[in-house]
Amino acid sequence: MLLVLLCLKEGHAKGEDDDDEKNKKGVTYDGTSLIINGKREFLYSGSVHYPRSTPDMWPSIIEKARVGRLNTIQTYVFWNVHEPEQGKWDFKGRFDLVKFIKLIHEKGLYVTIRLGPFIQAEWNHGVAGLATEVPDVYFRTDNEPFKEHTERYVRKILGMLKEEKLFASQGGPIILGQIENEYNAVRLAYKENGERYIKWAADLVESMNLGIPWVMCKQDNAPGNIINACNGRHCGDTFPGPKRPDMPSLWTENWTTQFRVFGDPPTNRRSEDIAFAVSRFFSKNGSHVNYYMYHGGTNFGRTSAHFVTTRYYDHAPLDEYGMEKDPKYGHLKHVHRALELCKKALLWGHPHFQKLGPDTEVRYYEQPGTNVCAAFLANNNTREPNTVKFKGQKFVLPSRSISILPDCKTVVYNTAQIVAQHSWRNFVKSEKNSKGLKFDMYSENVPSKLKGDTLIPGELYYLTKDKTDYAWYTTSIKIKEDDLPDKKGVKTLLRVASLGHAAIVYVNGEYVGNKHGSHEMKSFVFKKPVKLKPGDNHISILGVLTGFPDSGSYMEKRFAGPRGASIIGLKSGERDLTENNHWGHLAGLEGEKKEVYTEKGSKKVKWVKNGERKPLTWYKTYFETPEGENTVAIRMKGMGKGLIWVNGIGIGRYWMSFLSPIGQPTQSEYHIPRTFMKKKEKNMLVIFEEEPGVKLEAIDFVLVNRDTICSFVAENYPASVKYWKRQGANIVPRNKDMRLKSLIKCPPEKQIVSVEFASFGDPTGTCGNFTMGKCSAPKSREVVEKKCLGKSRCSIVVERETFEDKRCPEIVKTLAVQVKCEKKQGDEQKNKKKMMKRKTMMKKKKKKQRKWRERIKI
Repeated sequence: MLLVLLCLKEGHAKGEDDDDEKNKKGVTYDGTSLIINGKREFLYSGSVHYPRSTPDMWPSIIEKARVGRLNTIQTYVFWNVHEPEQGKWDFKGRFDLVKFIKLIHEKGLYVTIRLGPFIQAEWNHGVAGLATEVPDVYFRTDNEPFKEHTERYVRKILGMLKEEKLFASQGGPIILGQIENEYNAVRLAYKENGERYIKWAADLVESMNLGIPWVMCKQDNAPGNIINACNGRHCGDTFPGPKRPDMPSLWTENWTTQFRVFGDPPTNRRSEDIAFAVSRFFSKNGSHVNYYMYHGGTNFGRTSAHFVTTRYYDHAPLDEYGMEKDPKYGHLKHVHRALELCKKALLWGHPHFQKLGPDTEVRYYEQPGTNVCAAFLANNNTREPNTVKFKGQKFVLPSRSISILPDCKTVVYNTAQIVAQHSWRNFVKSEKNSKGLKFDMYSENVPSKLKGDTLIPGELYYLTKDKTDYAWYTTSIKIKEDDLPDKKGVKTLLRVASLGHAAIVYVNGEYVGNKHGSHEMKSFVFKKPVKLKPGDNHISILGVLTGFPDSGSYMEKRFAGPRGASIIGLKSGERDLTENNHWGHLAGLEGEKKEVYTEKGSKKVKWVKNGERKPLTWYKTYFETPEGENTVAIRMKGMGKGLIWVNGIGIGRYWMSFLSPIGQPTQSEYHIPRTFMKKKEKNMLVIFEEEPGVKLEAIDFVLVNRDTICSFVAENYPASVKYWKRQGANIVPRNKDMRLKSLIKCPPEKQIVSVEFASFGDPTGTCGNFTMGKCSAPKSREVVEKKCLGKSRCSIVVERETFEDKRCPEIVKTLAVQVKCEKKQGDEQKNKKKMMKRKTMMKKKKKKQRKWRERIKI
């Protein structure tokens, strides 16, 4: 590998792009990098999915990505939102792909499109929903019906983008495309048919001559000129490299956290680990990294795959609401700065590798005939720091870390030492809706006997056709009086075996109970005592989905819903209801069909007040748009499981009763974009609740902010990388004062109003939960308050002289700070105060006038 790299670097060792390449328009590549319009580029990319946010959020998200020093946005194209019905295309609102790409272009960023047809993405079905209705279709294989629809879709999307001149070869921002997705995971299931399909898909996009390279991720044997790319957490260690030496190393998915499913405990990937992985990849000839996700967003409506939460990749650098999640956002911004300082050496230098110790190593690049050099010193020991010697200097490396030296002498960044600020997210109850909500209710009718003559229950995916999460199953059983148990304590049981995802059971119109599976084990068995009577007994089961599957082979042949039912405890023995009984079916709920979640549809049913809170009940109320400009969410405390709409728009699935191993719901707050709400009129909130006995009084609206800002910097950290710049072959300071500083910055238009924690010593904990140690400098709070109060940003030099502290010389001291930011007293608030003052003066004046009139009368 090293020999190949040396050969590749020899061709462009001068340290500049070839003159012939500079005049080319479009995208080419070699074994070092992509070459865009004749210029070599390192690509720092982030996944942002346009349907998972709103158009008014896009500019802010894209701008924050740019400020985070990304130069590329990656997105899937979502076939099943663009073509919900065959031949009917939708590119409006959240689905306006062209508008999204043009906004990215306006910010000066590149675009990578991942076309599918299969995308996974924890998205409902991961592929076109309409294809399930196509006769004889098999997904993702050499199947004529599937290929016919795929080609029609591919030509539609790429033709539209070409018509808008959005490809780099036309002067647009699209520099890279992906066809298919992680096909290696299913390749063995389809054998030769799979190989033919992949080649067909590659030939299809290449035949369109769009002037961009195409990739396939997790596809070692990518056909033709398709570049194979890596997905995973540590591609610098797991990726064997591109299939040909003239292809660049591309990382299409660097997972910034783990997506969550209902029932999961909190999960997060540490910022230090992501930075380590990125540094490792670029030190080993990587030239493109994409963070999956950079902004996860929200699975509005019913768009999430089975059991996936409505909140998606909330621990990405930008959280669900598009706010910077620090330190992840800032620490990755800093690694991009450090890599840019190394760019000249990495793109035009010769690579070298050297073991420095059992757990330590260095990878460095030198450009022949110049002083250009960049080094990556790595400590792979996960527990202990190590001291290494490189080019005559000693360097201390924290455990599992990489230090980046853009000149092979100066440490400008270490992956384990975070100097970026931290933040904590707050959910503040809205004052406008603090008095509680008054709900009207409407309960679904439970069918006792539906038309049907099948001897087994129908398959739930097929019944619902992705138009609803629900389908009714009914059957009846005739019981003779002498067949009922007459011994005390003996009960009859109803047993229902289901392939998922949940079931709600009634016998003779009476609610019996519910049961559900999980993402890992979708099937379950419902078994509960039931009251049966002599004669006909009617069994009604509501089969419930939590989304369609999104991955694996033969997705069109998956099964869900009740598959077997029996009565246990009769004198005559167990009675099977699936071999001799007829089953009736009905997809959807009455409330869904009448669209009671809309103003128009809500008038089609009779709502009642203060009724019994039964299962399968719709609840309706009106609320005021919460005050201010902060992001809004609804907190579903006291509820069970169901769906939420605001002004007829689907907010998503909620599930509060499925507790994680730590005894908490996986998600409690559900995002309501302000564009979903009305500015002056009240908003209609409709909830469909599956479970009985819920506590509507506990629901509240919250305003979301990241106004709690922290810093946690040790005195042996390197100064921020932003203080360094390249000057020719040298790395030089930007400022005269290069001391290490703790930097704190409030969100826009806010200032620091209080210091909630300050300790220079041995504090522990994380932002929002710091604890004082035994060696804190007495003047810690005083110093921080003097530097920060009343300011929108501040910096504190992290050294003992700052705090006049000479105690505990044996330890490395750390400065931990937590401040609260609030909106500045701007012109708007000043005007409000003036108005209030004017009103008070007017009242006093009127009072004086009344008294004067009374005196005149007298």
